[in-house]
Amino acid sequence: MTEPTSPVSLFDGYRRGAAWDEMVAEDGVPRTPYKAVHHTLRSISAGTLKDRADTLARNYIDQGVTFDHAGVERPFPLDAVPRVLSAHEWQIIESGVAQRVSALEAFLDDVYSREGDVPRCVHESVVPWSLIASSTHYHRAVMGIRPTNGVRVHVSGVDLIRDEAGVFRVLEDNVRVPSGVSYVIANRRAMANVFPEAFSTMRIRPVSDYPRMLLAALRRSAPDGATDPTVVVLTPGVYNSAYFEHALLARMMGVELVEGRDLVCVSGQVRMRTTHGDRPVDVIYRRVDDDFLDPVHFRGDSVLGCAGLVSAMRAGRVTVANALGNGVADDKLIYTYVPDLIRFYLGEDPILPNVETHRCAEPGALAHVLDHLDEMVVKPVDGSGGKGLVVGPRADGATLDTLRAALEGDPRGWIAQPVVQLSTVPTFIDGALVPRHVDLRPFAVNDGERIRVLPGGLTRVALPEGELVVNSSQGGGSKDTWVLAGRDTRTSSPEPLRAGAEMREVVVMSAPTASPEDSMRAQQQQQQQTRITEGGIPC
Repeated sequence: MTEPTSPVSLFDGYRRGAAWDEMVAEDGVPRTPYKAVHHTLRSISAGTLKDRADTLARNYIDQGVTFDHAGVERPFPLDAVPRVLSAHEWQIIESGVAQRVSALEAFLDDVYSREGDVPRCVHESVVPWSLIASSTHYHRAVMGIRPTNGVRVHVSGVDLIRDEAGVFRVLEDNVRVPSGVSYVIANRRAMANVFPEAFSTMRIRPVSDYPRMLLAALRRSAPDGATDPTVVVLTPGVYNSAYFEHALLARMMGVELVEGRDLVCVSGQVRMRTTHGDRPVDVIYRRVDDDFLDPVHFRGDSVLGCAGLVSAMRAGRVTVANALGNGVADDKLIYTYVPDLIRFYLGEDPILPNVETHRCAEPGALAHVLDHLDEMVVKPVDGSGGKGLVVGPRADGATLDTLRAALEGDPRGWIAQPVVQLSTVPTFIDGALVPRHVDLRPFAVNDGERIRVLPGGLTRVALPEGELVVNSSQGGGSKDTWVLAGRDTRTSSPEPLRAGAEMREVVVMSAPTASPEDSMRAQQQQQQQTRITEGGIPC
């Protein structure tokens, strides 16, 4: 008589690596936040999970949720297995991100608001002035401009990784035009449709409040005297790889999505061309790089921005979010000073530590890096999306020789870090669960009174085996991030949308579709896709 066979579990062939596995502990027992998910995955077959994964993919294709990879628009890969964070873990992340954003706000105010004076952080020898002044994204054109409510970092995305010991660490800061939150919203919608039972049995904190949270912050940043502020989202246009996000946020906030050709600056005031005539604009949530925003002060050939915008900002007639010049705080060399900036401005120890980083601008550090080049991850200080990054242990001799020459020629332009084994989460690939490396980008919104961190964020996952670069521009995917509510978790809604916000009749007028300017604009949009700010899905 044949012995009955036990059902095959999705975890039967699962093998942890050297990295911290977020679901499965060393003894093979599921970690507490993942117990319900682990139980569900053990109780279903690979075929059932594949059916649900296929449904997720079809939903994304139907909704047009895409990203740009190697110049081709593709459906955004969403894994069927979520990432789960406990209430305690999230409390650490939330407080650490808010602390970091507060310090970066103070740093940017110190750098740009003290026109004619040496920044305090320079005077007190916290950060060398040469590093600030030599940053690619330090803009003297906006010196002395003070935002209405003191906020420069309205939206931020702080990239976190979890090291081999399970400690969350900051990998980089993004306070220019961080992208990716639309995929957080889309991921949650898709997962709720495909796994409704999970959301009915687990206390998963929602992410749907983000558009209201963002709109409330933007309205509160409006210039003095704007009682009913007009907010717009400024996009480079349909050729930009993050256009899906621009359109989604504008629609969900109930505001106009505009291009540079829809705006004009008259007598120091920015106005929007509409079918009902020109209309004043109070707040611009821009998704355009600094260099393209105002051809008077930056790139003279740009048609993506609005001539006179900086002058209107200086006159206090319009708010641009995020503020121009924020990129100096994104500089990866400045990143190495952020723990010191937290202590200097806030008088606190950092809640979230940095990854150990060598400043190649310092001779001793450069010598160490050159001696251990094949053991390091080396990054350009103004790069993102994985562009320019070299993983020493995987690089060939020619690549290392080229890198060595680049470091010796421009040490200010590089940092180096040890190889960190990013934490792993089970990921469904080719009909099986396998460990894959992940990072996390939480999004924070600052309204001038409080920094709110969206409970979740974008978990990016490196799909190839052993790959540590998680960026979608390098072929990565994503996971829905579930933050479990604690017993004392309170839910609060920011300022509600104005009545009828979704029903506006104002229609933005567009220029004729066929013109030489359109060709130039399309070219610049394509150029901007390769720049470091948007990078399609998060940099």
